[in-house]
Amino acid sequence: MIKLLKHVFHPIKINELILPNRIMMGSMHVGLEALDHGMERLAAFYAERAKGGVGLIVTGGAAVCPEGGAGEGFTNVYADEHIEKLRLLPEAVHREGGRIALQLFHSGRYAYKHKTGLDPVAPSPLQATINRDAPIEMDAELIERTIEAYVQAARRTKTAGFDAIEIMGSEGYLINQFLSPVTNKRTDEWGGDFERRARFGVEIMKRVRKEVGCEYPVIFRMSGIDLMPDTTTLEETISFAKLLEDAGADLLNIGIGWHESQVPTISMMVPRASYVWVAKMIKDAVSLPVVASNRINDVRLADKVLAEGQSDMVSMARPFLADPYILTKSGFGQFDRVNTCIACNQACLDHIFEDKPASCLVNPLAGREYDLSIEKTDQPKKVAVVGAGPAGLEAARVLAERGHQVWLYEKNDKLGGQLTFACQVPGKIEFLETIRYYETELRRLCVTIRLGESICEEELQSVGIDEVVIAAGVTPRVPSIPGIDLPHVVRYTDVFTGKVKVGERVAVIGAGGIACDLSHLLLTNTSLSADTGQYLGQYGILAPQMFATFQQSKRSITLLRRGKHVGTGLGKTTRWALLSLLKKHGVVMKTRIDYSRITEEGVVYIENGEEHLLPADTIIIAAGSTSNQEWRNILSAERIVHLIGGAKEAGELDAKRAIREGMEVALSI
Repeated sequence: MIKLLKHVFHPIKINELILPNRIMMGSMHVGLEALDHGMERLAAFYAERAKGGVGLIVTGGAAVCPEGGAGEGFTNVYADEHIEKLRLLPEAVHREGGRIALQLFHSGRYAYKHKTGLDPVAPSPLQATINRDAPIEMDAELIERTIEAYVQAARRTKTAGFDAIEIMGSEGYLINQFLSPVTNKRTDEWGGDFERRARFGVEIMKRVRKEVGCEYPVIFRMSGIDLMPDTTTLEETISFAKLLEDAGADLLNIGIGWHESQVPTISMMVPRASYVWVAKMIKDAVSLPVVASNRINDVRLADKVLAEGQSDMVSMARPFLADPYILTKSGFGQFDRVNTCIACNQACLDHIFEDKPASCLVNPLAGREYDLSIEKTDQPKKVAVVGAGPAGLEAARVLAERGHQVWLYEKNDKLGGQLTFACQVPGKIEFLETIRYYETELRRLCVTIRLGESICEEELQSVGIDEVVIAAGVTPRVPSIPGIDLPHVVRYTDVFTGKVKVGERVAVIGAGGIACDLSHLLLTNTSLSADTGQYLGQYGILAPQMFATFQQSKRSITLLRRGKHVGTGLGKTTRWALLSLLKKHGVVMKTRIDYSRITEEGVVYIENGEEHLLPADTIIIAAGSTSNQEWRNILSAERIVHLIGGAKEAGELDAKRAIREGMEVALSI
């Protein structure tokens, strides 16, 4: 391994368990258990990450009680019959030379009754904002039974062959609910002052330690900061860490935020490593090792965190969805080859909240390891890929990886397609990482790239192309509205490409994901960078609140839509944050309207049967898309053609579907 990452690759000992490096794959529930051969699928998923050399894998949560999990489609550890099923996971990981911990889990008031068939339970009968079911208050007897359930789950975990245990006490789950005054209103020995609120978690830690013995590694995932009003204070959090140390914890893994918090913690808009200071605060207060987490998606950044003494280990969860080999590649200095997690949430967290198995937008093989792999073909072909957006890029990459000769045609002068639009939106610069990854891989795989060129049947014949993959994307849909051809009416693509100057009063026809992202871009004054703000604040030139005001462009923006909902096409777990931001900065959202006409003054729309004029200097059309059909007039009718991405089905821009279809078509040729 290269010296640049000497901190990451320095071994660490957790109790008697020696880890070869300081990177942990943090816990993620991926939902594979609910499928046929679910545990085998989960084992294949973890085994692939073990091949990548991660120091320690922590599984998704395993329910210690039936009422604290999510039914049979969840990993469970509350009965002895679960031991043999669970054994598949450490066996698969150990075959690849890895190490794995099982996370002991109880949802508390976050548990869904329609999944468990049981009422959720909690320290107090307070309903969570993200659950339609109110919990039952736990009595003293149930509290004792639940603590014992953790103890027996620990015994089963050790028997099943796992290398360690992690106790889940963060993210607003049951142990966290006992600790926080937001959710614990009890006045008995399990609630009230800090010591009594802390007792539940501390007792679990003590009794689990006694059960598994002094040499078996036990990790406690504690909440470093809840990001909830009137919750546990930072002083109390530090005190809780000390109590856990005294109770026998070997490692503290620091979680950030609750699922119902109104502060984004893991989405793309959160700057990288924003929360390592929390781990540092706890590390300074205890003598046992501490793990930092949240939005650390580059091993070089992890090495920096360790070098600065912010933590003793770094948890990187979703980055191992995006690239199981992120650590191996980085260890050999192949940073450009890493398929970086962009924190989009679209195929991981969004899928879980939609009761779908998790995957990854930039790596659709994630979660499909049991069924799919990229194998060399025994019949190499010459394949042309038309369009270098996400669908075409993935198709070209996988085709070349399999041994086909690939020609990639892109009529624009750079790769990326509409990903180049996305990375312009504030908080979405991570999409540049995806473009960089594809550029690197296509060069490595010797794909012939033709930028600024459209396809030509004569050239395809001269090259001897066998099959053609059409990934030509979409074109903006232009609705039929009188006045749509006036000069101050422009398409969203013209704004992203800088072809037009946008005025101060903006009307956007359409209110889907593209319109919302475009509004965010137009709100921002890019002439003042974050570095400028830091400088101005450091010398007292501009207060932070005033700087935030200067960062806004002062444009008035109104989104118009015939339908009811704004932001369709945005991810379930990120939509709320963007809509909240837009509203905060004055973006007006008018739904259930109809269009009468466009005039030189603006848009005349109909609401509740009455006409209204919305004055506008610039009117932007962002009302959906249609499939690009230009190729049909160029290619011979005899050509073997495969349609993917927007060329196959238009609609809201969907990089997740596009990349998945790119992979699938490349595996089929």
